[in-house]
Amino acid sequence: MNTNSTEGGATPTPPHGAARAARPTQHRSEQSLEEFDHTQISPAPIPRRETRPGEGKVVFVGAGPGAADLVSVRGARIIEAADIIIWASSLVHPDMVARHKAGAELIDSASIPLEDLEPLYSRARDEGLLVARVHTGDPSIYGATAEQRDLCRRVGIGYETIPGISAFSAAAARMDVEITVPEVSQSLILTRLEGGRTPMPDGETIASFAAHGATMAIYLSAARNKALQDALLAGGYPPGTPCIIGYAVTWPEELMFRCPLAELSATMRAHKLWKHAVVLVGPALAEGPISTRSHLYHPGFRHEYRGAEATAHADLKAHGTRGVLDDNPPDNNPSDEAATDKGEHS
Repeated sequence: MNTNSTEGGATPTPPHGAARAARPTQHRSEQSLEEFDHTQISPAPIPRRETRPGEGKVVFVGAGPGAADLVSVRGARIIEAADIIIWASSLVHPDMVARHKAGAELIDSASIPLEDLEPLYSRARDEGLLVARVHTGDPSIYGATAEQRDLCRRVGIGYETIPGISAFSAAAARMDVEITVPEVSQSLILTRLEGGRTPMPDGETIASFAAHGATMAIYLSAARNKALQDALLAGGYPPGTPCIIGYAVTWPEELMFRCPLAELSATMRAHKLWKHAVVLVGPALAEGPISTRSHLYHPGFRHEYRGAEATAHADLKAHGTRGVLDDNPPDNNPSDEAATDKGEHS
């Protein structure tokens, strides 16, 4: 269970060719998507490696934080269709792989090293088998998938990754908090406490990250919770900074706690939370009404799908909103409105 999104509320982009809502008058600095030549600023797209019928394939499936119904539809279909399912019983809930087809080969990877997977991948390549490599949370976060992709390339078998819900987002959902609150925190730092069995790169320390005052999601650090608390305080978080502790998030034995940073270690020790816990820290996690709001849904904020109300527009300008609300934005800085055209919150 590695404790370890599409952001909620984004304005959807209509399908290609569908009628769009009337757009407010363009500034001369704007350029329509139809006129814009993306090749001017980006290299050629990376070609997708398609697997031909009869070829073997390894699919790294993000199983989510625990609950079997939090896997994606695509991930569930791969598990159901797989000839071989590789999963760690120490981390992945057994209900996740219970959907396997008749005759599927289930291999528990909890007690085997990476090298033992090579003959399995070679056999899948030779026999044209589908392998579901089921990972807890999202495979891209502490998933040890980079070395497994190297193995796939060495063996000569195709591979693909299906994302999953990570424990930090599941914990935020369970506690009904938003990680990025306008004008409070617009950044998320995913990290772990240094000094453990896996070395951290130089410069990556809890204290240095804490100095930013952003929201942090901290993994793989529960056993050294006092050192974690001390490093967060040393980095500049006030003692009253809100913290959320999620143990076995979405599993039947789940435990969720709120506490101020000054009580983080005491809370974890009182409940014997030595592993399988993710810690969220930051001012955005505070309970109660917020004093700021998203500009995207403010009546004074204009974007591709909606104009701005004049009075509210003036209020937002007085508040100090940049660029996109200016009556004559600079010609060389259309990026703010371009971002809101894609529904991003500002």
